[in-house]
Amino acid sequence: MTKRIFRSFVLLSTLVLVFASIVTSSFIYDYFQKSEEINMKEILAVAAYNVEKGDRAFLDEFYTTQYRFTLINKVGDVIYDSQFDSNQMENHMDRIEILDAYSKGYGISERYSKTMMQKTMYQAILLNSGDVLRISLSHISIFALLLTMLPYVLVVVLLSVMLASILAKKMSIDIVKPLVDLNLNDPIENDTYVELSPILKKLNLQHQQIKDQLSQLQRKSEEFNQIISSMNEGLVLLNNKGVIIRINDAAKKIFNVDGPVEGKDLLVINRDLDVEKAVNTALSGKRTEIKSEHNQSIYQYIFNCIKSENQIIGIIIICFDITEIEYAQRNRQEFTANVSHELKTPLQSIIGSADLLANDLVKEQDKHTFYQNIKKESERLLILINNIILLSKLDEKVSEEKTEIDLYSVAQEVIDELTVLANNKNVAMSIKGGPTTVKSIKQCVYEIVYNLCENAIVYNKENGSVVIEINKEDDKVSLSVIDSGVGIPSSQQSRIFERFYRIDKSHSKKTGGTGLGLSIVKHAADNIAATIKVESVESKGSKFTVTFN
Repeated sequence: MTKRIFRSFVLLSTLVLVFASIVTSSFIYDYFQKSEEINMKEILAVAAYNVEKGDRAFLDEFYTTQYRFTLINKVGDVIYDSQFDSNQMENHMDRIEILDAYSKGYGISERYSKTMMQKTMYQAILLNSGDVLRISLSHISIFALLLTMLPYVLVVVLLSVMLASILAKKMSIDIVKPLVDLNLNDPIENDTYVELSPILKKLNLQHQQIKDQLSQLQRKSEEFNQIISSMNEGLVLLNNKGVIIRINDAAKKIFNVDGPVEGKDLLVINRDLDVEKAVNTALSGKRTEIKSEHNQSIYQYIFNCIKSENQIIGIIIICFDITEIEYAQRNRQEFTANVSHELKTPLQSIIGSADLLANDLVKEQDKHTFYQNIKKESERLLILINNIILLSKLDEKVSEEKTEIDLYSVAQEVIDELTVLANNKNVAMSIKGGPTTVKSIKQCVYEIVYNLCENAIVYNKENGSVVIEINKEDDKVSLSVIDSGVGIPSSQQSRIFERFYRIDKSHSKKTGGTGLGLSIVKHAADNIAATIKVESVESKGSKFTVTFN
């Protein structure tokens, strides 16, 4: 991990430096090129003025190796050139700047020489006599400039990489150190990253449970019998032959047996090969843990040997129902995989566009499109991250004080916030009902209304409508969001509140949806003990009703 962090820091620093060098050189090059164009235009104007007065000698007196003057007559023949013999030069009527000068009065063009790695700029002006006066200037191309600067850039990059290596090494060590110094024997006392707190708390809880359960074995027989009979965890005691000495009711339930089984071999009530292997391992003096799934539940078994005077006299088996823990773990893994996939897509797009721009593989006229793509994908990434953070906050179920909230004001606030989005989709928004108060948490209520309305707009039809309806019957207050959109197939309505679940993935990708909106609605509703009802007909629209208790 330390090496990976180190390499990432060094690589990123190097790429940023190289990119900055290329971009800076490009800006400097463009600046001086524009300055040269302005100078050429001014000089050409002065020269044209003198030639118009009949003072062609001015061109000879203005002799310079930097600028070149050429005078072309009406048929394209060169009648004067400040650096070459005009009699030896071909007809110039096909030159772009000459054609523009005759058609527009002024022409400008550039020509690039791959062999000389030079770029020549031409400016031409039409004289009153019908002749065209042209000025030209040659200078090295940006590629030649970059090649000239390459040794200096390499030196700077080398020094920067060395400095970045030193800093990256220190930072990577500092980042990893809290993980290396973790005290797993006392997880709760670790002062480390906040993100590890759930794992450390769980480890601490498991350690405490095991310590408590093992300490119970040291009590008197009567106390032990009373305790194990009331345990929710299954407990089985075996002798050194694998015969059951003691089994509590919870264990009988787990193994699905009735009546007395003491004195029988463990294989009589459980023929799982993994259990048999674990018993043999425990008899060899090694502590073993396995997981097994049966009766639609997942159990964790802990096998430990019992010693007396350094001799193994039996085995203790403790059984935990970890169904909820396993399902929660699977959900977290699926959520992590979905988050990784969703974050990967915009990041790949951003990196791809940035790489093309960094390597100067994009035409000048196309660069704006790439910058817009980076901006769009960055905004999509930010929305996704904000939604994930909001979901995490809702998962924590932090209790906030409930206050009196006017649903009509919240609905109006949401409409004001989504006006631009609705106008872009030509969707009309309205509210039915009047001021109605509920006692709840405003942030949760706002997130429910906002996400329901946003979904109703995004998945609506052109020139559709979204209606927020507020009703109060007896002591029950409800808020409904009704749209004329694409609707939800009945077969998928039970899954729409799952994280990252999308009914139409292609449409969601086109609209920039994250698949988290309805999941946020569900979590926010759970936090305030509200219920959600969905009524939808495919191709006709949907109605989401939230009832506040």
